Amino acid sequence: MIAAIGWIGAVAMVAASFLMTMTLGKILAIFGLLLLTIQARHNRQNNLIALNLSSILGFSYSLMQVL
Repeated sequence: MIAAIGWIGAVAMVAASFLMTMTLGKILAIFGLLLLTIQARHNRQNNLIALNLSSILGFSYSLMQVL
C-alpha cells in the first residue's frame, strides 16, 4: 500500500511539473508531496519529510497568491 501511495505521489509530481503555470499544477504538486511525505514517514526519512513539508508550504503560498 505504501509503495502505491509513493507511485501515485510521484506521478502527481510529474504531471504537476508540466502544469505548474496553472492552478491545477500547484494543487497536484501539493497532493503529490503529501503522498510522498506519507511514504517518507513510513520509511523514516526525516530529511525528505522536512523537504516535502517546506515545499508544500511554498506551493501553498504560491496557490494562495493565485486564488
